Amino acid sequence: MRDGLDNQLPDDSSRSIWRIFRVNVLTLFNGIVLGGFLLLVLLGHWRDALFGFAAIANSIIGVSQEYRAKRLLDRLAILDSSNARVLRDGTVQHVAVEDVVQDDVLIVRAGDQVAADGVIIDDDGLEIDESLLTGESEPVDKSHGDEILSGSLVVGGQGRARVTRVGEASYSSRLTVEAKRFAMFNSEIRNSLNRLLGWITWALLPITAIVVNGQMQAYGGWEYALSSGAWRDAVVGVVASIIAMVPLGLVLISSVAFAVGGMKLAGMNVLVQELPALEGLARVDVLCIDKTGTLTDGAMIFDAVHDTAKVPPAGWRQVLGWFGDDPIANTTARCLATEFSASDGLEALSSVPFSSERKWSAVTFTDDCGSAGTWILGAPEFVLSPAAPHADQTLQKAAELAAAGLRTLILAHSPEQPSTGGDPSSPSLPDNRVPVTLLTFRERVRSDAAQTLAYFQKEGVEIRVLSGDDPLTVAAVAREVGLPVERGYDARTLPEDLDELSEVMANNVVFGRVTPYQKRDIVRALHARGHVVAMTGDGVNDALAMKEADIGIAMDSAAAATKAVSRLVLLDGRFDRLPVVVAEGRRVIANIERLAMLFLTKTAYIIVLSVVFGALLWEFPFLPRQLSATDGLTIGIPALFLALMPNTSRYVPGFLRRSLSFAVPAGATIAGALIAVGIYSRSGTGHGEGAQTSAVITLALIGLWVLIVLSRPLNLWRVLIIGSMYVGLVLLLVVPFVRDFFSVAWPPTDQLIASLIISFIACAGIEVMFRLNRTSRRRLLIANGPGHQNTEVPAQRPSRD
Repeated sequence: MRDGLDNQLPDDSSRSIWRIFRVNVLTLFNGIVLGGFLLLVLLGHWRDALFGFAAIANSIIGVSQEYRAKRLLDRLAILDSSNARVLRDGTVQHVAVEDVVQDDVLIVRAGDQVAADGVIIDDDGLEIDESLLTGESEPVDKSHGDEILSGSLVVGGQGRARVTRVGEASYSSRLTVEAKRFAMFNSEIRNSLNRLLGWITWALLPITAIVVNGQMQAYGGWEYALSSGAWRDAVVGVVASIIAMVPLGLVLISSVAFAVGGMKLAGMNVLVQELPALEGLARVDVLCIDKTGTLTDGAMIFDAVHDTAKVPPAGWRQVLGWFGDDPIANTTARCLATEFSASDGLEALSSVPFSSERKWSAVTFTDDCGSAGTWILGAPEFVLSPAAPHADQTLQKAAELAAAGLRTLILAHSPEQPSTGGDPSSPSLPDNRVPVTLLTFRERVRSDAAQTLAYFQKEGVEIRVLSGDDPLTVAAVAREVGLPVERGYDARTLPEDLDELSEVMANNVVFGRVTPYQKRDIVRALHARGHVVAMTGDGVNDALAMKEADIGIAMDSAAAATKAVSRLVLLDGRFDRLPVVVAEGRRVIANIERLAMLFLTKTAYIIVLSVVFGALLWEFPFLPRQLSATDGLTIGIPALFLALMPNTSRYVPGFLRRSLSFAVPAGATIAGALIAVGIYSRSGTGHGEGAQTSAVITLALIGLWVLIVLSRPLNLWRVLIIGSMYVGLVLLLVVPFVRDFFSVAWPPTDQLIASLIISFIACAGIEVMFRLNRTSRRRLLIANGPGHQNTEVPAQRPSRD
């Protein structure tokens, strides 16, 4: 303990609470918003400071998301057991897993999880399942001198092992050190919004200078404004223009859309560990899947009986039932119990348990039980002698079955008993062995695997199967779930160079004998070719690749470490949940893109207005509260509903480019209309609240038309929402206390008519822009290929509940 040779893992935080707070709260935009908020409150204009609550909500959602991710990663642990058995001072003691030290003697029994790496001292039929670490589904027999790895499971027998590696040096710890590093999901939506906010940041300083000067000049010049106190009103206009440039509502509505999608999937037993990961599967074009635990449930089942050339002796089916019911049978032999039943009259004279060295087990029955003689169950090449009758045909048939990916055993019979040669611990096979029948076993394939893979293939998503098992076995499972493969690629021959590796990945589908580090490199190679990669798995051996992938998906049976680094967890283990996740991701992405066009249109026209009105030394045409009203009617309130509505549009890359391609010209059109209204107001009789109301009406009418075109195709609910916004606009203009709160007054008739005409012309221009934008998107969809056109989600099979 003093020398640090215990099993304690470092408890370092993946991301400090202070850093999470600083990244989400102490930002430039929050500083701008908070500064504007406090300034207006101090000046007594609290009605114009409503925008501050959106920034607070954004910060709370961001901090809570990242803090949750931090807690999950900090709890990352391979070992599920809390105690281990060790031999100290001649007695077996129970100690905490972290208190196991180097050179301790571990006592391991069936059902235990190995606490630390070690070397076997002695064993009694010890059988270890290393699938969580290596991906190889078949349990491994361990004997004196063999190594056992921390995190593996004891599925049979018992033994003692001397601990050789502890803590960070253990195999499982080395696998998860890299996985424990914090990394947020690579969200195109979040990245696009961050990039956009970065651009606005650079634009704010010069635009702010123009706006401040323009407002001060509009209120009589710097000297007069400062001496008379008019600067207070000028500040309100400055804050209105600057805050309106920041699309805070878009970030908030995006967070709400992701959160609601996460709640919806949680109701279907899909845990979304990081909300923006919802868009992940909608973007994926390569799905890497583990065999054990994903395509199969990890259980071995009996497959079939294959007759040999010799007619089997009587009672062989009852003998197979005895092997299946044997309390010390290995996992493969136990599968026989579901197909064969042992006779009550079978009385064993002697038996030889299975050994990984011998590769066979045997039992001898009495002469009066109907199954007299010795029966041997084991690997054909070890059990059957080449001189045995029909040996050549039987061994050839066994090889063909094994080449098809099936685990193959042979049942043989001999009238003689096994010979011990004076050493009972080393029995040898009896003479005169003859083949009785061949038996094949296979992994149980999940009932939903074939349907789910077929869905992804129709959607143009490429499939790669990565497993630690034999390539022949993996290929057999792949064929069973509908993948057209002849053979698997042996990963032991994979190149280390990423360019060469990516070439191999492009030409092969199924890979066997893949190590955890190779899985990670495979994901990197796919990334190098521009692919968006999803990785499913359940073992620790999958954690590195899942961390490297764009989106990791853990099954319900996954190790704790694998679940912690995944983005999605299928809590009920149903693989057919993934198409539903795709549909939900598409809904979120498509709706957020629609809303981004709304919000960015506002950002565009505010920037143009700020520059033009500032350069012309005109008073800014809106109060902050008036912008809050128009925002609520044309963007905020309808956005909350539109973000949650169904949308099956398929994801197409280029979210930000498409959003700006509509928002910038639409925003420029709105700004042009508002400038025209401002010119008319200054040339006529409209001044003060009347001029501001003309601008409010113009902005609201054009903004509502933008809402209409972006809400297409219209349905009853969307028509009701938009109609309600028009009603809200009328109430804003006619209800006295509402008019007083937002400082609006009915404009002169000529100015109202001018506003309506300008609004109509601008709406026509926006209609043309929308149609051109929609045509461009359709061309992009066609260019992405016909495989992507299918948007149907397979029907869900009934829940096991």
